[in-house]
Amino acid sequence: MAVKQASTLMKPVDETAAHRFSVAPMMELTDRHFRFFARLLSRKALLFTEMVTAKAILHGDRNYLLGFNPEENPLALQLGGSDPSELASAAKIGEQFGYDEINLNIGCPSVRVQSGSFGACLMAEPGLVAECIAAMQDRVDIPVTVKCRIGIDREDRYEPFEQFVTTVAATGCNRFYVHARKAWLDGLSPRENREIPPLRYDYVYRLKESMAQLDICINGGITDWPDVMQHLAKVDGVMLGRAAYQQPELLMQVDERIYERLQINAQVPKAEMATVTKGSATEADANKHRSATLDAGAGAGAGANSDTHLNNDPIQTFECKAQAAREYAQYMQKEMARGVPLTAMSRHLIGFFQQQRGARQWRRTLSSIDRSMTDAIGLVEKALAAVEPQVTDGSVAAGVSPVALAVDAPGKVPKVSQSTTKLGAGHAASAAVARN
Repeated sequence: MAVKQASTLMKPVDETAAHRFSVAPMMELTDRHFRFFARLLSRKALLFTEMVTAKAILHGDRNYLLGFNPEENPLALQLGGSDPSELASAAKIGEQFGYDEINLNIGCPSVRVQSGSFGACLMAEPGLVAECIAAMQDRVDIPVTVKCRIGIDREDRYEPFEQFVTTVAATGCNRFYVHARKAWLDGLSPRENREIPPLRYDYVYRLKESMAQLDICINGGITDWPDVMQHLAKVDGVMLGRAAYQQPELLMQVDERIYERLQINAQVPKAEMATVTKGSATEADANKHRSATLDAGAGAGAGANSDTHLNNDPIQTFECKAQAAREYAQYMQKEMARGVPLTAMSRHLIGFFQQQRGARQWRRTLSSIDRSMTDAIGLVEKALAAVEPQVTDGSVAAGVSPVALAVDAPGKVPKVSQSTTKLGAGHAASAAVARN
């Protein structure tokens, strides 16, 4: 099997690259419904699937496990496994489904994952990991990347961590997402492994310094924007996990804070672009959508220093958040017609209105859903009726780029894209490990 040689040359940071900001793969959380919601808040952030085992893809319902909405790109598929041939075949299938990146999980410490001989336990077998990466690279043309820890069990030294990365990078793999904690494979639960082992950001910084030719993205314990920006001064990208899920409003600032400022002559959203034809009614709608977006951007002072966007009037921020919630409600309504339970989707909205008056009632309304309920739009409107723009501590709510949300004219509910679910109604892949 051919092994690609990694370059040793320093490369400039690409501030437009999707991996500058990513949302971590999280079992039972980052399903396709959450990813659709996240994409309403940021058009630029790189999103990840839940981990799906290679065996599940090869022997299970691929549409269920891998199907997604085109709006979700850029999107990475995270695979679990340790058989090079199986991983290569699964990666090829993922590429055919339209994923932008294949990521190998070398970070999960759960007993169930260990029993399948993959996850964090593979940090003890860098040669096997390199073989798996090389096999996938031989089968696909999209990037193949790794998510790992800084070590396992009683190994606290930096050197074994760098040697692991060096071995894998020799295949030509040039992007590593590093959770800056080691993993205890025995004695700690996955949750405890996210909290108890100490964070060693210095190890990740040191790795970037010594292997400057690689894209190094940092993960673990990052909860706010000052942390994000501090890390980005040291590494190529930042990955947020539960902070992004529990406080999705953080995603509303991603495009302006992280990436090159969005062009005000906004393009038609990807989902609509595929259906636009010259002279059609769809084209007219798209032009109207574009004009409304321009107006919204101009009204927010678009083109000024990005910091001026991040502390907008709380009423404007509230209206943008309400627009996103309503668009997601329309998405839920359409998915319910395809047989998706409302509770499988509404749960992703629960953390959306933190520190605002009425947030408790918002959560209560979305959490106490009768299984017979069929009106997703009415549910969200009822929940919104309880929320007020003011934040509870008296400070100004977090700002938002109207361009990033692509909102329609004030007072109108944004249209949900008419594109159908990609390759069938693929729900979450959370059962993939349990099945195998």
